[in-house]
Parts: sequence; C-alpha cells; structure tokens
Amino acid sequence: MALRLSGPVLAGEDDVRDGAWVVDGRITYAEPPCVERTLDGVVVPGLVDVHCHVGLDSGGAVDADLALKQALVDRDAGTLLIRDAGSPSDTRFLDAVDTAPRLIRAARFIARPKRYLRHYAREIEVADLPAVMAEEARAGDGWVKIIADWIDRDAGDLTPLWPAGVLAEGIAAAHEAGARVTAHTFATESIDALLDAGIDCIEHGTGMTADHMAEAAARGIPVVPTLLQVANFEGYAAQGEGRFPGYAARMRTMHERRFAHVAALHEAGVSLLVGTDAGGTIGHGALPAEAALMVAAGVPAGDVVAMASWRARAFLGVPVLEEGDPADLVVYAEDPRADISVLASPRHVVLRGAVV
Repeated sequence: MALRLSGPVLAGEDDVRDGAWVVDGRITYAEPPCVERTLDGVVVPGLVDVHCHVGLDSGGAVDADLALKQALVDRDAGTLLIRDAGSPSDTRFLDAVDTAPRLIRAARFIARPKRYLRHYAREIEVADLPAVMAEEARAGDGWVKIIADWIDRDAGDLTPLWPAGVLAEGIAAAHEAGARVTAHTFATESIDALLDAGIDCIEHGTGMTADHMAEAAARGIPVVPTLLQVANFEGYAAQGEGRFPGYAARMRTMHERRFAHVAALHEAGVSLLVGTDAGGTIGHGALPAEAALMVAAGVPAGDVVAMASWRARAFLGVPVLEEGDPADLVVYAEDPRADISVLASPRHVVLRGAVV
C-alpha cells in the first residue's frame, strides 16, 4: 500500500520536508507511480515515551492481555516507541505484534530488599549489584534501570540505596556488557555518586542542584522530569507525614517547585526527554499530557515536540524519518510546535507503514 503524506514532515532539527510517501512500510521522498490513500496534516515522527512501564500495574506484573492493552493505549496516543524503564513482566511477545509500539527494554528494576515498591524490582544485596547489573544488561535491550534512592524507614527520609564504590562498579559492569544505565532518583544525596559513576540518564532528578545541572549539561546526560509523577508528591507527603515528617517535608518542597525545577534544567542546557512513568499508578496514553506539563513549566512547545520525537529517537539510536526509514509517524491537523495541546488529538497514527 502506498500512502501520500500531503503536509509538512518534521523530520528533525530544522528539517521540514514538503510532503512524503510511504511505500512498503518505509518513508520515501520520491513519488511512487501509484498512491492509494492520502493523509493530510502535519507529520511528526512517532512519539517516544522514554520512561514507561509496560507489563506493570500497582500490584506488580500483569498478564499478557493487559500488557498488550497498555501498549495499544500508548500507541493510540501517538507513542510508537517506548523505552520500558523497568518491568517485572516478560513482554518479549510484543515484538511479534505488528500493531504494538516498538519497545526498548531495561529489563527489571534493581533495588534492595524493602527499599522500593513491593513486587516491582529484582531485590538484591549491595555486594551483588555489579553481577546483577551485568545480568540485567544481557536481559534487556541495551539499558539497565537501578533505583538510586527511596525512603529509608529507619532514617525517616530518602537515602541512597548503594554505596558510591559499589554503584560505580555496577555501572561499569553494565557498560562492559554493552548497556547504558538509567537511574530513578528523587534525592539530592544520590546525584554526585551517579554522575561520578558515569550514569547515562537520570529519571525524575528532582533533587538536582544547579551544579548537578551544569555537570549533566556539560556531559550530555539527559534528564526525564516525569512531571505527571512529581504531581503525586503532595499525596505521598500526606501519606507519610505522620511517621516520616522529614520525608513528607522534602516531597512537598519538590512538589511545590516542580515547574521551576524543570525550567531551571532547561535553562541550564540539560537535555530533557519526555516520559510519563505510566504503569504502576499512572495510566498509559499520557504522553500528550506530560508534554503539556513541560510546556506549562516554561519549556517552549517546539523543544518539547523535539524531545518527544526526533531527539529521543536520536538518543536511543532509532531511525527518524530519513529516506528508507520505517514509517512510524503521527499526523496532526495542526503543528504541535505552535500549540502543544494538538498532541492530544492525532488525526492518523501510522506504525510500520500501516494506518492503525
């Protein structure tokens, strides 16, 4: 089936093409002899949720039917590529489902016993971290996910899970196995050790200081702010206030400054990416809402569209919309760079060259 894309094609930074075609599942800028259907509108490379959990809900692992439903809800919102940032479920079966978005997996979360959410992570002892990170590197698709900090009930506040030396050994082991490492972190105390150890990406990053931001910007380490998740911090504070007042105060402060924090990251030159943290407590299909929150925080809409599409694809090493690339794209009635709310209403979703 040959499709004509009649509107502007946003193929990358300052790269806007005047239309394109889809032939045999791939993008082409050479007109074919026969076209069966025309799709009108502004074409954006398939959106990328770089922090999403397919195969996970609030109770942990889910069955295959629910994992597929989660993936399709994301797809229908325009998310055609997911970096699955940790899941207790085996979702490899989705690779054979042509209608499901493409997944790049970080295998299982890695945490310590009783230092993360129940039924989510592979829970290990500190000394086992390097070996386990190497194992998870081989199990995933080039990514490993660690929990860098979480509430320590004895301390009554967020504290790092891993000593700096062991953390550095673990990240080195993952790198040696050919994987990059991303880390869940809320706390300021975790960031220095992560940066020193050579972390490749930071999830949430709510505790980052101006110095941390400058270092991340200089080294090209992306941060995924997950504003939908940070919006829940007030609720977490209220739940913990009775037993853990220090923790509650910290979570409330991070909640109150969440927009200013994202604006500071952007102004510091940190590479930001868009991730919903869907799975667990946040529903799937929320990437347009996450993008809108980033714009509300002061990041220009054009930058957010880039972060959610071609910049994320470049970071993950996935094709965008060059000649011969897989035709994974979304068509909108208007240009979302002018109005980010447009992302919430895709006119057409094309995955692997098929209109879905």
